[in-house]
Amino acid sequence: MAKRVVLAGLLALMLPFGAATAKPPLREVPEIVDTLFIVAVANEVAKLCPTITPRRLKGLSILLNLRAHANKLGYSDDEIRAQIESKEEKAWMRAKGEAYLKSRGVVIGEPETYCVFGREEIKNSSAIGALLKAR
Repeated sequence: MAKRVVLAGLLALMLPFGAATAKPPLREVPEIVDTLFIVAVANEVAKLCPTITPRRLKGLSILLNLRAHANKLGYSDDEIRAQIESKEEKAWMRAKGEAYLKSRGVVIGEPETYCVFGREEIKNSSAIGALLKAR
């Protein structure tokens, strides 16, 4: 009987530690989601501004490094892919990106405003600007 009580007590103590080690959704890992956000915004600018092109190799390199970092944090490639391909996550990222762009003077759907934003990011050597190239 005493062994059961001790075992139950040990299990009760261990449960909070097990729960604490559970991985949060990738959306809640700042270094992952912030980097994905930067790449997504740069991609949107390059897609909608005819005078700015993406630095594809640089973007690909960042994404490969990000995947490696997520793997080191314990996320499998399947978990990463599910996050990126999720309709809900895409909608969330799009809303976040549009809100950010609007706050920076971009008028959604007006290409020239994306160009102004993109050129400013390039000029300031920002993380977004580093993924863009003006023609």
